[in-house]
Amino acid sequence: MTGPPGDPRLDPDTIARLAPLTGSPGDTAVLTDFDGTLAPIIEDPTAVRALPGAIEVLNRLVVSYAVVAVVSGRPVSFLTERLAGTSGVRLIGLYGLEQVDASGARVEVPDAERWRPAVTGVVERLRAVAPEGAWIESKGLTVTAHWRKVPGWATEAGALVAAEAAATGLVPHVGRMSLELRPPVDVDKGTVVAALAAGHRAVCFLGDDFGDLPAFAALGRLASESGVAAVSVAAVDAESAPEVAAAAAVSVPGPEGALAVLRWLADAADGG
Repeated sequence: MTGPPGDPRLDPDTIARLAPLTGSPGDTAVLTDFDGTLAPIIEDPTAVRALPGAIEVLNRLVVSYAVVAVVSGRPVSFLTERLAGTSGVRLIGLYGLEQVDASGARVEVPDAERWRPAVTGVVERLRAVAPEGAWIESKGLTVTAHWRKVPGWATEAGALVAAEAAATGLVPHVGRMSLELRPPVDVDKGTVVAALAAGHRAVCFLGDDFGDLPAFAALGRLASESGVAAVSVAAVDAESAPEVAAAAAVSVPGPEGALAVLRWLADAADGG
């Protein structure tokens, strides 16, 4: 089977690696990142939208698979707005620091809230010195310095973020043309994936950036320690760090390739 018309074709090796996920869809978790995976990376991160067809595919997956979740570095408020129209898809934001519960309410990791004042202070200080074109993204419990529009600011941004980390205790994390400061809480996409996969026979995670590496590592542990059929999928493009593809079992070309994987999983569960 290949991807649908207009999507990159899935080669036979990729399909062979994905096949164990479809043996028992009702016992399989399908998990994915948002930016760079369900949605393209663009110059203005505030304008990002999911690829056409992504919401439809997520809703199809929910019908057959045990768990379908979007695990993102974005706040859940962002995910709720961008993925409006999905039903039954679990939305988990800020690398697991917050999520939407069954009632639709936002809930967060208990230890995270006390770091909000520190994050607010960093946002104010970075915005005061950031050059025009840089974006200091306040996410409430985390803050990200983006320099996609001003690549020459990368070195200075790195020094500023390092100084803020030393002063506040927040922890720096590398991203695409960005650095993020998060609370020193033992939560990341790896812990989220492990929790969502618990009790299931198969699980996959699709991602594209450094923040997805803990999820890939968690899948590796599940496979080696518990015998779970675990498949990590890297959505890569010309900008991707080589470490991302190296850590994944499967690589596909960008969000279009990731959408082709999700559509193939939906088709396979439908018997298509």
